[in-house]
Amino acid sequence: MTNTKPALSATTLKNALWETLQGIQSGVVQPGQGDAIAAQAREILRTVKVQLQVVNQSKRSVPLEVISFSES
Repeated sequence: MTNTKPALSATTLKNALWETLQGIQSGVVQPGQGDAIAAQAREILRTVKVQLQVVNQSKRSVPLEVISFSES
């Protein structure tokens, strides 16, 4: 049995947050658990933002992982 996780991307992050919100509204997900998921999402986005700031300041090209994250 193979346990494959979907690649982390802006789309999968958005979908996970949307599913969490729906879970909270339906009572399946506890608000505290939803808050933890949202905090992790904020950290992921903050990391991408910092990577882009460093790239901009150093006049380097944007890493492929950042491009892949944002385009998918």
